[in-house]
Amino acid sequence: MGSVDDSLADLPEPERGCLRHVVDIARAVVPEATEGMSYGMPAVKYEGKPLLGVVMAAKHLSVFPFSPAVIDAVAARLEGYSLSKGTIRFTAEHPLPDDVVEDIVRLRCAEILK
Repeated sequence: MGSVDDSLADLPEPERGCLRHVVDIARAVVPEATEGMSYGMPAVKYEGKPLLGVVMAAKHLSVFPFSPAVIDAVAARLEGYSLSKGTIRFTAEHPLPDDVVEDIVRLRCAEILK
């Protein structure tokens, strides 16, 4: 188990499963990704840089793609979700679409490789 799995292990269901699903998608898109911490949150890393962070807050779950440009690129497909410059907020009852998570990961990878 890595630091992401360790961090998610203590979360309640269904939130844990929802965040784990996001991480699993990132791992599937980028199998060579590693786990670690970034900005104090569990994160999947690529080429030593943060690719995607996940956290549970009091009233929502969050994905941090560490890039305002990535959020801007998928924002039109996230109507009904709460977005900010660095965060996409959602709930286990209203999870992020898998194809959007895949695109977030691909877009962030492309940024990292620039």
